[in-house]
Amino acid sequence: MALVLGVDSSTQSTKAVLVDAADGTVVELRAAGHPPGTEVDPRAWLGAYDEATDGLLDRADALAVGGQQHGMVALDAAGEPVRDALLWNDVRSAAAADDLIAEMGGPRACAEAVGSVLVASFTATKLRWLRDHEPARAARVASVLLPHDYVSLHAAAPGTEAFTDRGDASGTGYFDARSSAWRRDLATAALGHEPRLPRILASGEAAATTTAGARIGAGTGDNMAAALGMGLEPGDVLVSIGTSGVASTISSTPIADPTGTVTGFADATGRYLPMATTINAAGILDLQARLLGVDHDELARLALAAPAGAGGLVLSPYYGGERTPNRPDARGVWTGLTGATTRADLARAAVEALLCSLADAVDAVAAHADVEPRRILMVGGATRNPAVRALAPAILGRPVLLPPEGQYVALGAARQAAWTLTGDATPPGWPPAACTVLEADPTPGVRDAYAALRDATPALP
Repeated sequence: MALVLGVDSSTQSTKAVLVDAADGTVVELRAAGHPPGTEVDPRAWLGAYDEATDGLLDRADALAVGGQQHGMVALDAAGEPVRDALLWNDVRSAAAADDLIAEMGGPRACAEAVGSVLVASFTATKLRWLRDHEPARAARVASVLLPHDYVSLHAAAPGTEAFTDRGDASGTGYFDARSSAWRRDLATAALGHEPRLPRILASGEAAATTTAGARIGAGTGDNMAAALGMGLEPGDVLVSIGTSGVASTISSTPIADPTGTVTGFADATGRYLPMATTINAAGILDLQARLLGVDHDELARLALAAPAGAGGLVLSPYYGGERTPNRPDARGVWTGLTGATTRADLARAAVEALLCSLADAVDAVAAHADVEPRRILMVGGATRNPAVRALAPAILGRPVLLPPEGQYVALGAARQAAWTLTGDATPPGWPPAACTVLEADPTPGVRDAYAALRDATPALP
């Protein structure tokens, strides 16, 4: 039996799954934590990789790494970090994003060049911040890697040239996903001089070997690995509800949204992964539970005790600003409060607002990918909430599939590793996970009320 190792080097931890290459069955799982913060010494990820893969690596015929997108790992000529890595959620480069967009000729030109309108998460903006705020360090930068590139290179035999894939590269802000080529001019403009960038590998291509001879796949970004792990196909929309909310789908054509609502990423199979992201997601429920003084089980019970539409109570849940729609300075707005409003109404309105926000993201992705969603799959920590499960199909207006909980980023990396063993044009066809089907009568009036508040909110005092 051939075994493959999939590694998820996320913001919080490294997870490693040893998997049967034939059918994707997980044989063993191990994990190791990462330091907290939005800037981290990337060498900590290497220690976590070593810990999580200990005892698994020597049993694997191939491996691949899925990692957090966008982070900046800037290395000197000796391959050592010039500073701590800036992660995707470090927003100090927001002004740099505006500057780079303007230099490229505006949002439309930016989207046409790299598939997305830059925001602070993109690597290019962090390079510009480094140039402007730490010029001595910037001058020492010889090469720039993404987090998964850095871990993959650590896994490879000494002397291996750095490598990456088009999926993770498409989140840098200096990569053209349509031609699968670096825009070295944009990397140079961001940093102030041209850094060495990793070679781009084709999907399924073996990049290198370990010292023991196991093959190493190109690896990819976490969202791309999750799509691969779940076996997404065109017409599928994946909704992830965690700290942020994400709706993504598979497209055979590139996306360039000048509004910035949908990012035109590449995927890990040679296609594209258009994605819309909300800033406010599970935190909407966390805040409502705190305000009501209940735990999440009681919040769900209250929400399910209230009628659809929460007695006319509507929430615009943009507590920390929002990205879909793009309202960075927005705040939460409640309307429809009366003397008859109950605690159950307050709980219900919060759950409905979360799901309406995600429904907007689904609509945006489907429209830009020009697809009618065939299946909607829902994952993430907030899907454990019974009210989210019960109301999701009602708000989204169609059945929702709930896959079993699992390490889908690591599983996608493992599937890529297995792909390197076959030499086929497509990844191995592992059996899909058995999903729970969630169904409910649609409640379009809830979305109509939410949309009315959403569209009126900019005019509110």
